[in-house]
Amino acid sequence: MKFDQNMLLVQAGKEITITLNHNGKLDKSIMGHNFVLLKEGVDVSSFAQKAVSARKTEYIPEGDDVIAYTKLLGGGESDTISFIAPKKGFYTFICSFPGHWGLMKGKLVVK
Repeated sequence: MKFDQNMLLVQAGKEITITLNHNGKLDKSIMGHNFVLLKEGVDVSSFAQKAVSARKTEYIPEGDDVIAYTKLLGGGESDTISFIAPKKGFYTFICSFPGHWGLMKGKLVVK
């Protein structure tokens, strides 16, 4: 249960396209995965705690802590998103499905 990349290096202001493939077999209600890119400085633990209560919105809590995210995927599904890379800095990405963020996380490094 991890992303195949734990660090992504990109240039500020460039369009980024990310495809998330869920290689498992279980339904998203049991073992869903997503890719959630958080804004710089967001407390990951606090965000993850809020995400647990956001089941109706596929574990993306209301607010402005997120830059981009995929839909919640079940086994065999995939989703592709595109967004403009933010300003230079270090950004955390996680899976916001309850309990996953501890293992499913990484850094987007923007140069």
